[in-house]
Amino acid sequence: MAQDRFGLALTTTEAAAAHYVRGCDLMFCVQPGARAAFEAALAEDPGFALASIGVAQMAATAGDLPALRAAIAAAQAARMDAREASHAGFFALLLTGQLAAAERAAAAHMAAWPRDAVVMNHYATNSGVMNNCGRVRSKQERAAVMEAYAPHFGDDWWYLCHLAMAISETDRPDQARAMAERSLALNPLNCQAAHGRAHIAYESGEADGWRPGLTAWLATCPREAGLHGHLSWHVALAELHAGNPEAAERLFADAVAPDKHQGPTRIKLIDSVQYLWRMELAGNPRDPARWRALDALANRLVPKPAGPFIDVHLLLAGAVAGNSTAFETRLAAITEQVREDRYIGGDFGPEAALGLAAYANGDYAGAIARLAPLMGQTDRMGGGSRAQHDIVEFTFIRACIETGRHDELHRALTLHRAGPGPIPVAGLH
Repeated sequence: MAQDRFGLALTTTEAAAAHYVRGCDLMFCVQPGARAAFEAALAEDPGFALASIGVAQMAATAGDLPALRAAIAAAQAARMDAREASHAGFFALLLTGQLAAAERAAAAHMAAWPRDAVVMNHYATNSGVMNNCGRVRSKQERAAVMEAYAPHFGDDWWYLCHLAMAISETDRPDQARAMAERSLALNPLNCQAAHGRAHIAYESGEADGWRPGLTAWLATCPREAGLHGHLSWHVALAELHAGNPEAAERLFADAVAPDKHQGPTRIKLIDSVQYLWRMELAGNPRDPARWRALDALANRLVPKPAGPFIDVHLLLAGAVAGNSTAFETRLAAITEQVREDRYIGGDFGPEAALGLAAYANGDYAGAIARLAPLMGQTDRMGGGSRAQHDIVEFTFIRACIETGRHDELHRALTLHRAGPGPIPVAGLH
């Protein structure tokens, strides 16, 4: 019987299974070609349910909603054994935005089939449902889940990079570094291992030290790889932290700006907002034209609320761009969802956005009032990494500097985790 790389049975032919396994590995390491491989599997066997689910995952990444819906429907109509039906059921929930139900389904599925890496890839990894649930301490929760599956995945390159990323955000950088480097050694094409290594460098305060290594690795990575733009953002961030804004600007223009970034829509928008805002916090002048263009693009590509992680960034872009109409419209829609208990993380997203917007408009006292209660709760942002969540804390710190609120500044710096290097906020050093 055909099997995947983890020994799980596949209801298909050997030829279709070979294409599927290749598609999964390309998806795992975020290299180009995964969708083509899944489509090749379907060409061999049109009734192969998990290949249709693979196409659905790639369509979701590309924002291709018609293809996503068609692929899910094809999978649900195909022949499946019990494991495959459960696998497909999880993705039907996940890819239609039913995150709480998807998290419960993933937990039950992994308990029954603990070697299903494709489900785990969207369960307890950095982009999985656990990290998008909006709960305080979700980082610790998902690290515990990832570690629990070590007996099932062991020294696998896919597993090691995600375990490394998870534990790096629970203050174990040395252990995480060894895992990420082992994953890269096992599969030098693994973008997720390079990604984890970049976060480990950030969390351990060695971002500048890892910058040449990541720069060299990126030179070997195809631009169309899904994480190329985001990894370039990491290098630009390291340049900014090192006090090299000109180098950061060159890299942004070359690989991170929305017209150059090859990653998914939401990631490219978030990376641009993060970069432009951090440049300002570091004391560099605002470029209103770039913010207006970014805000216009964001409202065209993501016109409705999409969860706090993306919404906080898009609301910030609207505030900086001076687009009060779009800002108020999105905020009102979010507030309604919060009132109806339909918004991840409750009121964290709108409160964080209002605090960042207050700072953007020069109301530093208002920013402090909004952001102070949110310190230590950024897991509620419902997605992303601690490196990305830092814009909330860094904005609070800069607002304290602007207002001379030295007691609150000292308290924020005391609570700031020990790992990251110098905080790139003007007036602090």
